Amino acid sequence: MHIVRIHQPGGPEALQLEQVAEPTPKSGEVRIKAMAIGVGRPDVLMRQGIYKWMPPLPATPGAELSGVIDQVGEGVGAERIGQRVLISSRDLPQRGGCYVQSIAVPHSKPYVLPDSISFQDAVSLPNLQLALALLQAANLNPNAEKRALLITGAAGGVAGMLSQLAKTHGFQTIGTARTPIKRDFALANGFDVVLDSNPETLSQDVLKVTAGLGVNLAYDHLGGAYLPACMRSLSALGTAISYNVITGQPSEDIFSVMRELLSKSLGIRCFSMHTFDENESNRRQLMQQAIDFMASRKIRAPLPTVMSLSEVVQAHIILDKGETLGKIVLNPQ
Repeated sequence: MHIVRIHQPGGPEALQLEQVAEPTPKSGEVRIKAMAIGVGRPDVLMRQGIYKWMPPLPATPGAELSGVIDQVGEGVGAERIGQRVLISSRDLPQRGGCYVQSIAVPHSKPYVLPDSISFQDAVSLPNLQLALALLQAANLNPNAEKRALLITGAAGGVAGMLSQLAKTHGFQTIGTARTPIKRDFALANGFDVVLDSNPETLSQDVLKVTAGLGVNLAYDHLGGAYLPACMRSLSALGTAISYNVITGQPSEDIFSVMRELLSKSLGIRCFSMHTFDENESNRRQLMQQAIDFMASRKIRAPLPTVMSLSEVVQAHIILDKGETLGKIVLNPQ
């Protein structure tokens, strides 16, 4: 079978497509024939060798894979063969490992997929799981006012899921995107309003579309000048949640910004999905909620950009340039 490996961290060219023997499931394991593989930012960090949860080299990236169980190890019932499943490396002892045509994992780790969820859509489920965790991190009070919510980088896979979830809670959803194509994509995937991605004008633009009130919540994964701009877009008692810093650390001292906006009594939270690494019950419950949302069509996955496993280098070039719309999915077969 084919597998992608990193022997020396670096640019997209560090991803090497290699031929290896197909894995044989050990006792208590199942083997999954891959039908779709998700591509995301953690894969880039792993490729660059700067991922905090970096596996030993040679490493195989890939955080999510959907497919069919085609072989079981000793102690696992034969009825599992043919099951449509999703595996997330969040449930495995070691991150990554999903840029493969076949994978063997402990039998308790895969999530069963209903027929209503396609393999390509299924690899967006970890984004929906993350979106659910982000809303959980906001500690939403059922009786609190849910007026408006801001999400930077609205054309991304997590942002689209978060927007759809926020609307089920009654929020107006406001996003940011750099280009007209990305703004149109975000609008087509559930946002009510999508603004130009300019941190210098963001807070004024948000105030205009919220009748001067600002947003209750702001979710930012860009960092740099965007996080302070998100904070200035908040209404009184609002909260900004930072879940990545793609453009670098905030451009201003965040405590100074909070003191500048003291009359609003704002809050800020730094969020990581790794908070749930030791909380398997909550993590798997969130994924099951994600599956239920998608199966019932309350939340839909964005139309993916599909490429073959042999095009993995080109996929990472696109990802590095920030040209992605939604999710990149590798077809392994």
